[in-house]
Amino acid sequence: QVQLVESGGGLVQAGGSLRLSCAASGRFFSSYNMAWFRQSPGKERDFVAAISGSGGITYYADSVKGRFTISRDNAKNTVYLQMNSLKLEDTAVYYCAGRPVTITDARTYAYWGQGTQVTVSS
Repeated sequence: QVQLVESGGGLVQAGGSLRLSCAASGRFFSSYNMAWFRQSPGKERDFVAAISGSGGITYYADSVKGRFTISRDNAKNTVYLQMNSLKLEDTAVYYCAGRPVTITDARTYAYWGQGTQVTVSS
């Protein structure tokens, strides 16, 4: 069983930056593709970014491409999401997820964190 714990959320002004972290337990972390999703009130949980087990392959939603960067440190069992040039519409609860069947489909992920709130203000 893998447990995921997110941190790093908060309140930031539009145009600012935040870095989210997701710490994972378990022995096989480096073998899992990992991802970040986000969810706003009344909306579905949307794919943000994913990274392969080795970290060599990354994939982004069009809405964050060029602004967000996903990375991982397998020695620390941690995945990161660096968020730059934040916009009001980036406001959401951000979730870390692992071990998918299809990386963009939230329903296929085996492991989820509890989420961390990101609020972007004008």
